[in-house]
Amino acid sequence: MAPFTKPETVLKQAEGLVSVGQNHAALQSLTEMFSSKRFRSTPLASLEPIMLRFIELCVELRKGRTAKEGLMQYKNIAQNSSVASIEVVVNRFIQLSDAKVQEAQEKADKAVALDVDDLEASETPESILLGAVSGDQTKDRTDRALVTPWLKFLWESYRTALETLKNNARLEAIYQQIAQQAFKFCLKHQRKVEFRRLCETLRLHLSNVAKYAHQPHSINLSDPDTLQHHLDTRFAQLNTSVELELWQEAFRSVEDVHNLLTMAKKAPRPAMMANYYEKLTKIFLMSGNALYHAAAWGRYYAVVTAMGGKSEEELSRLAGQVLVSALAVPVGIQGEEGAEETKGKNARLSALLGLTRTPTRTSLLREALSRNALKLSPATVKSLYNVLEVTFDPLTLSSSVTPLLKSLASDTVYAHYVPLLQHAVLSRLLSQLSQVYSTIKISNLLELVVPLRDIAAEGTYDDEQIEAYVMRCARRGELSIRVDHADGSITFVDSAFAAVEDPSSSTSAAALGAVQPSTSEFVRTRLGTIAATLHNSLAAIEPHIQPTEEEQQAQFAALVAAAEAERKALQIRRALVARRRELLSELSVRKEKEQASRRAEIMRKHQEEEARKAAQELRNKEVERARREIESIRVEEAKKLAQSLKEKGTLKVDINELESLNTDNLMRLQVEQLEKEKKELNEKMRVMSKRLDHIERAYRKEERPLLAKDYEIQQANDRAVFEASQKARLEAHRQAHLQDVETKKRLTRMLSDYEQMKETIAARRGEEFAKKKELAQKKMEEEKTKRRAAVLKAREEERKRLEEEERIRREQEEEERRLEEERRAEEERIAAEEEAARVAAEQKKREEEERTVALRKQREEERQQALEAARRQQQREEEALRRQAERKAAQSAQAPAPRAPPAREEPSVWRRPGVPSARAGVETPPRSESPAPAAGKYRPGALGGAGGGWRAREAAKQQGGAGDATPVRSASPAPPSPAPTREEAPKEGDGFQTVEKKVWRSSRLQARKAA
Repeated sequence: MAPFTKPETVLKQAEGLVSVGQNHAALQSLTEMFSSKRFRSTPLASLEPIMLRFIELCVELRKGRTAKEGLMQYKNIAQNSSVASIEVVVNRFIQLSDAKVQEAQEKADKAVALDVDDLEASETPESILLGAVSGDQTKDRTDRALVTPWLKFLWESYRTALETLKNNARLEAIYQQIAQQAFKFCLKHQRKVEFRRLCETLRLHLSNVAKYAHQPHSINLSDPDTLQHHLDTRFAQLNTSVELELWQEAFRSVEDVHNLLTMAKKAPRPAMMANYYEKLTKIFLMSGNALYHAAAWGRYYAVVTAMGGKSEEELSRLAGQVLVSALAVPVGIQGEEGAEETKGKNARLSALLGLTRTPTRTSLLREALSRNALKLSPATVKSLYNVLEVTFDPLTLSSSVTPLLKSLASDTVYAHYVPLLQHAVLSRLLSQLSQVYSTIKISNLLELVVPLRDIAAEGTYDDEQIEAYVMRCARRGELSIRVDHADGSITFVDSAFAAVEDPSSSTSAAALGAVQPSTSEFVRTRLGTIAATLHNSLAAIEPHIQPTEEEQQAQFAALVAAAEAERKALQIRRALVARRRELLSELSVRKEKEQASRRAEIMRKHQEEEARKAAQELRNKEVERARREIESIRVEEAKKLAQSLKEKGTLKVDINELESLNTDNLMRLQVEQLEKEKKELNEKMRVMSKRLDHIERAYRKEERPLLAKDYEIQQANDRAVFEASQKARLEAHRQAHLQDVETKKRLTRMLSDYEQMKETIAARRGEEFAKKKELAQKKMEEEKTKRRAAVLKAREEERKRLEEEERIRREQEEEERRLEEERRAEEERIAAEEEAARVAAEQKKREEEERTVALRKQREEERQQALEAARRQQQREEEALRRQAERKAAQSAQAPAPRAPPAREEPSVWRRPGVPSARAGVETPPRSESPAPAAGKYRPGALGGAGGGWRAREAAKQQGGAGDATPVRSASPAPPSPAPTREEAPKEGDGFQTVEKKVWRSSRLQARKAA
């Protein structure tokens, strides 16, 4: 097939090959499409049907490796755009494989059922022989031939699916789903080896999460949803391993669950933890670890009681199991903690149970009692607890416990605890005997244990077993004893400095710990006893003064306030810590996202660069390859031509000089060679034809006399052959006739029987034909009736459908009419609102215009008032200037004063009358003049009435008569007023100071004035 065609064409071609039975060719055609360069650019809508058909062919032909390669390539294409498509393909792959297994099982069952020819015969000779050789039953051999290959393929399908979906966050849900389906497969078919391999595969995938964290779509175990998916899968793995009784694998699954729980930021669901502890109880029970089995029951009981929802009967049974498991722990079992390896193992097991330290028998019983396990337990368990933990009677301990153990052995819930309870009873017996006796005969110890032999297995409580148990206790440090076989006694060693841990192992150790204290107990508690005695003596000598009610209340209030403050501080600290954790987690998540995006961008650019380089190299390689092919083809053609010419030997051609010869020269040489060969051939043919002609003439001339004789011999031979064949044919016909006559005589005897059988068969078949004809007639009538009823029903349904369509059409028309009326009403309402809005806008506009006119009038009035005030101010200034000029004239007439030099002229300032100037004779610096008003700026009096303009100023100057004393001011838009001179002396009682004003004048106005 071509390197790449349309997906629809490929699918049609594959379907055509499947229809003619060429499944391998169809699968090959689909596989070649995956290897095409344009496969990645094909849309998923076209690829998904092809992929489904590819999976079907792979399953049908059991091509697991081909299916894996196709799934990998399809995942690489679809994981960024359509995860649902990958889920559909993978689920289809698993469903088809599972369906093939079920079909194979059905075939195997049918084959086993059909293989039995004689139902009364128990075994056939073949089955006996096969059983003697192989040892397998018939069904096992059939399953091995039919079911096992498909089971292997289904297992490979699960592994392929998991390898395809691993370490991808977008495919995490379907990955966990396939893993749980694989667990169900192992459980259904009891595949223990495959289950172990599946668990190892899942652990490997989980360990590779950190390795592939830099890749896009990597799994983030800090995500709560992802972690919950992994926890669900590990709990399913734990349940399956327990049901398959693979206890080592179950323990590894428990460790996996514990590792995931330590990574969780929030507490798991109580139901999940209850299942976790329940499975741990089974694991520890099968391993024979009574201590941690009891601890697991305690944790499970705590979770269940916190959850609630259990009936009283279930709680009673559960409390009994918790208490019995704690009682089944042998006394002094904690003595094993001395070894370093044992400590590490116990720490590991304690971590699995969520315990901070290694549990003990005392702590387990205390915890069980604190949770009311004793009150809820059955009466038998309560009696057992009283005998083992409350009463102290070593001589009757075995006889008291024996009926209780028998009662527990009859109950399936407590039956598996009986061997553990027997060891616990024996350890309790030795512990109590060590507190009462210092030496005891071995025969007496065996007599005390006699009642326990009734419920024990054979050989459990014989002399050797009891002695071995005692020596194990001594080796572990649970008992300090010395055995004297010569005397037949056991001596309990009481060392003053022996390290005794939990001597009684009872919950009531303080009160009922020992009948009489041992030396080690006395030494160990001596300092504590002295301290208690001294405390009591001090209390008797100096009794404590009881505080008053007010002091107690004040202390209580202070304590409450301190507790409240501490609680608030603790809450604040917790809130701060929680907020810091959130910020740190958000910061870490943000950094991870930024790093992931940065890595993805770098990787994308790197991939684009690599793809560009690869494409460029590919193009260069293609061009070079095409050039080399063309050159090689040219060289090969030249070599062939040269070789052919050399072989013919007519022309001399050197093979080593082919590079100097081109194809045209070689073709010319070839044509010349062909022409030469043609001429030579024609000449040879002419010579040969002439020679043959002469030889033929000579042959005919010589054979002409011999023809007649040869004809006579041939006739004689033909007649002899004909007569022999005729005689043989007649003899054969005679023999055949005789045989036919014999056959007729033999068959004539059975002709009557044949006729009778023929009539019987004809009658029976006639009856059968009549019956079949009658049945066919009845069936035809029934079919006609059914057809008639169906037609009537169809017509009735058609009529109802038309009526319903008519009703719906009328309703739609009414609805459209109503909607049209509503639309028109809405348009009218909108038009009315727009009209009202337009009227309101016009009214508002008119009001704005009136307000603007009023504001303009007000501003005009204010301007007129300002002008009037400026005019009055101007008049006052002119009047003051006039009076000042008059006074100056009068003074100059009386005593003329010398004029100050221009450079030292001092501006007129106001001074208090009668006070001389403090700065007399000191030159006063000139005042800075006010800046001229900007052009176009409003100035009071500039547009005022009287005295405005240059004409008014000229008239005022002439009237004042002081043209030589007052400088003439240039024309200015300012109000007209005569400017006072700087040389004028200040007048008493005048509060004005003359300031020279500089006014801007345009150059045009100055030029006009100069002209």
